[in-house]
Amino acid sequence: MAKEELITFEGIVTEVLPDAKFRVELENGHEVIAYTAGKMRKFRIKTIAGDRVTVEMSPYDLDKGRLVFRHKDDRGPMGPRPGGSRPGGPRRR
Repeated sequence: MAKEELITFEGIVTEVLPDAKFRVELENGHEVIAYTAGKMRKFRIKTIAGDRVTVEMSPYDLDKGRLVFRHKDDRGPMGPRPGGSRPGGPRRR
């Protein structure tokens, strides 16, 4: 295995910690502490408890990881909106 190879896992954020860190429970039941990747910080992608995420980990330290992707669900925090994406309908000028 090369030094640069990373292991990717999917998991669910269970707790939001200070300083942009998160406690993530992986699919295999293992819990890790993960921090937000640079691109997610740059584009201000918010992550909350309950989000499904992809975590990259080094094979040398399997207790820490990096959040690299937040998976989108079909619904937002209040469910899908009927009739379109805007709450008030089409925008008028």
